[in-house]
Amino acid sequence: MNIVLFGPPGVGKGTQGEKIAAAHGMRHLAMGDILRAAVRDETAAGRDAKTYMDAGKLVPDAVVVAMIEDKIVADAGTGFLLDGFPRNVAQAEALAAMLHKHDLIIDRTIFMDAPEENLLKRLSGRLICRACGFGFHRQYSPPLKSGCCDRCSGELYQREDDREDVIANRLHVYREQTAPLLDYYQHQEGFFKLDAGGEMNVVYAALQTIVES
Repeated sequence: MNIVLFGPPGVGKGTQGEKIAAAHGMRHLAMGDILRAAVRDETAAGRDAKTYMDAGKLVPDAVVVAMIEDKIVADAGTGFLLDGFPRNVAQAEALAAMLHKHDLIIDRTIFMDAPEENLLKRLSGRLICRACGFGFHRQYSPPLKSGCCDRCSGELYQREDDREDVIANRLHVYREQTAPLLDYYQHQEGFFKLDAGGEMNVVYAALQTIVES
């Protein structure tokens, strides 16, 4: 099975996507991880991406899709779950063309959404370890000792883009950019909208029902 999981920042795509992919034997393809791995491994697409990143420019959609193609083609017999991609209609169309080339389809397109106040609370509570990068949350998964990582005792900090004022702007921009993408997918077969504002286990159960439907 091949799945596209998309939604606003803080909605839980990464957490839920990873669990669903593991439960169904799919590869969890998170765009950020794919980009970093391609650059690190110096793949053709990774080298292309690095030239744009080094120049402070956005990586073009064609290069991003090429990275995803590398991952999908490397193990074509295994299903995948795309987390955080596509982000706009142009990327969705490029993805569809690439999959068509390989005789592949998207079986489920799932839009996870939640009230903005929930997203603000989730994102503004995030804490990251400076040493090992492990994440915590002030409310949902606090460290045993305030300001100190449970894993390596490193210092915990809040990223600049997790401040409430920055988050509010990120969500505003996201809503504007995603409206056309939502319209693009919601008229296609296999589209589902999921209320992800509840408890994590409730959202996961609802996601399982969609995947297994």
